[in-house]
Parts: sequence; structure tokens; C-alpha cells
Amino acid sequence: MPLPACFVPADAPALPLHTLDAASYAGWREAQPAPWRAWLDAHGFKGDPGSQLVIPGENGAPAAAVAGLGDPADPASLGHLPLLLPPLAFRLAVGSPVAVAPDRALLGWGLGAYKFGRYLKPPKPTAALAIDASAQIEALAVLAASLQVRDLVNTPTEHMGPDELEALVRELAQAHGGGFRCVRGAELLTQNFPAIHAVGRASHRAPRLIELTHGDLSLPHLVIVGKGVCFDTGGLDVKPAEGMRHMKKDMGGAAHAIALARLVLERRLPVRLSLLVPAVENALGPEAYRPGEVIATRAGLSVEIDNTDAEGRVILCDALSYAAEQKPALLMDFATLTGAARIALGPDLPALFSNRDALATAYLDAGAEQRDPLWRMPLWRPYLSYLKSGIAELANAGPSRMAGCVTAALYLERFVPDGQAWTHVDVYSWNDADRPGKPAGGEAQGLRAAWGFLKAHFAADS
Repeated sequence: MPLPACFVPADAPALPLHTLDAASYAGWREAQPAPWRAWLDAHGFKGDPGSQLVIPGENGAPAAAVAGLGDPADPASLGHLPLLLPPLAFRLAVGSPVAVAPDRALLGWGLGAYKFGRYLKPPKPTAALAIDASAQIEALAVLAASLQVRDLVNTPTEHMGPDELEALVRELAQAHGGGFRCVRGAELLTQNFPAIHAVGRASHRAPRLIELTHGDLSLPHLVIVGKGVCFDTGGLDVKPAEGMRHMKKDMGGAAHAIALARLVLERRLPVRLSLLVPAVENALGPEAYRPGEVIATRAGLSVEIDNTDAEGRVILCDALSYAAEQKPALLMDFATLTGAARIALGPDLPALFSNRDALATAYLDAGAEQRDPLWRMPLWRPYLSYLKSGIAELANAGPSRMAGCVTAALYLERFVPDGQAWTHVDVYSWNDADRPGKPAGGEAQGLRAAWGFLKAHFAADS
């Protein structure tokens, strides 16, 4: 596999990059040649996080660079460097005061160098980092999966609708010798996925359930489910313009699920894998499902539609029911489910729910180790009263704005049997503004945490 353009082979010519922090800077500075000290002082360099400086040699050409870091275990601490340093090759200098693990350096550099280039050519090449690719195969796979999430979320619905999601999953299955199935359009009704059909029936692109399977039946079964609402108008409860502007990202859960499944397959995690993506557009039209309708679900529960903009949980409930029928060892889902999660936790922290304390703890621990944090929220079951319906067994929303992400998770839990181990991540999948290593647009959030969690979980179970 060719290296991304932001990397060069370990033996390629490259300038030393000294990594340090404010605490170690003074001691490091004293050990440098007098011309370097003068240059550093003239530029006011202090080693603060996010700082960088190129140091010239005797001929005036760049001879080295120095970078101030925060937490060296956080890939984002290097995220500023690819775009701020000149487009030359650098290597981590041996003996730097702040050592950075090669995998974290690779991830930080690759995430910081990212530009979505499908429609607009990047304005300039980035700086490159010398890496030993043969020793960093997993880190390169994690980086590729993270960038795939960004690409999928950044791509407009015109080019990333249900058809394209289906093609992606089919190609993934074919690449790894897995099984593939897609239930489309009216087939959803005959094969008992009525809730998916109800949400997507108004679109000119047929709703569908996309399924990948892979692995020996003797292995523990892992099911990953991702919300694939490729565009969300809000339905007949139509969103205002500012709320609809970025709704191409409403398939962010599917993007995370596909990328995580890719890691499971590429890294040969010892599991039997199923990937499920209910893919729809929540469109306006004469066939759009309506507020006040009572729809059927695969689980047999009747659901009154209180709000057509609470559509993600409606398509997920059929997928979760189907997954639970197979009694997997673990069921995981990812969804851009609620704005309430953003109000509670802001844009950077995905909300984690689980019906198993041990699973939640292990998931959070993996996020902390990977510097890819999540925050656990409660499945506070008394709040199910907010989803009470007078004419059906359950409503998909209710009049109260209280605890919106919790009630959405509780809705999903109604379709997960008590004995089924389950995690749910309500993820924003988006950066609102450019930050080092986190460009505005689509973002993988909690993906590294999920992968670290799965590796530890299934290694412990093997």
C-alpha cells in the first residue's frame, strides 16, 4: 500500500524535528549552539503547546524544526505541524525532551495533514513525516479508517446517498470474502423492516437495510449498527434552514460503523462480524410519514410518530431488533442521534450509553488511553414516561425537551432484550471550526476508542 503523501519512508532524507514543552524548553535551549539560541530568542519561542519554528542552517536553508507540544500521547498535539511547517520532510529527533510514540506521531500528523479534496484541490502540499511503515501497519489502518469517516461525512448527499453506502459496504465485503445482502424498497415490508421503510419511503432513492457478514460461526459474534440517514430534512416536521445546512452528516453513525468494521476485518479481530446500516433519506413528499401516524416495528411494538425529525431512532429500532435476534456476544451502535447530546456535552464528547457497567468502563478506559474521549450518560428509565403514547405502545418523541439524548437512548433500549450486551454512541461526527488536527467538517469521534475497546474485549474473551 503506498504511503499517504504526508509521509516519507524512514530512510528518506529528512530534517530533525525536536519536540518539547514549556517545562523542558529552557534546559534544551541551553544545550543548543549559540546561533540556534539567538534565533529562538529572536522569535520568542518558549515551547508552548501549538508552537513551531524552523531553524536555519549556515546557508540560510532550513536545518531543523522545533515544536511545542501539550500531551504527547494525544495525537492532536502534533496536529498543527503538517500545515504550519514548510512542505519538507521531517523526522522526530532522537533525544527530544518530550518523546512521542511513533504511532501517536503518525496519527497526529496524518489527521493534521487532512484536507477534503474531492471538489477543491488543497492549496499547497503539507510537510511530511518520516515513518517506518512496516512497524506502523495498525496505526496506518487506524488513520485510514479515521480519514474515511471524514471523507464520507464531508461528501454531499448527491454523491453519498443510500446507493453509495450500499456500494461501499458491498466492496468491503468483497475485499474480505464476506457475505453481503441488501433489503430495498418494498422488500423492507415483506421482510419485516417496516420502520425503516416508513422513514425512507418519500425519497426517490429507496430506503434499505445493508448487511455485511464475515467470519466463522464458532467465533464470538459482534454486530455493529450505524445510522445511515443520508440527508435529514426533518420530514414534515421540517428543520429550519440553519438546522438543515449540514444534514449530509446525518449518516455519521454509518460512517463510524463502516470504518470500525473495516478495522475489524483488516486487523483480523477474532470475531464473527455483522455490519448493519439502515440507509434512508428523510425527505419531504406525498409519501412522507406523518406526525400522529402509528407505525409497526420489527419487534412488534407499535410506535406513534410524535415528531418526524426523530427519525434516526425509528430506523435503528428495526436494525437493533434484527441484530438482537441473532443473540450476538456484543451489539454496538453509532448514530448522530440528538442535538441534546451536543447541548449536554458539547461538540467534542460523544455520549456513551450501555446496559452493562463493565462494558461502559472498558470503553471509557480505551477512550482515555487513546485520547479519544467519550462521556457516559445514564439510561435513566423513569424518563421513559417522556415517550408515552395514548394510542400506541411507545412514541418516538414527546413534548418535553428534558434529557433528549437520554430519552432517545431509552427508546433504542426498548428494542434491545435485557440479556443482550449493548453499547450506543450518540456522536456529532463534525468539527464546527478549524483546529489543529481537527479541520472543520466531518470527524471521526470515538473511533479509536471503539477499536481499542474491541481489541481488549475480544482478546480477554478469547
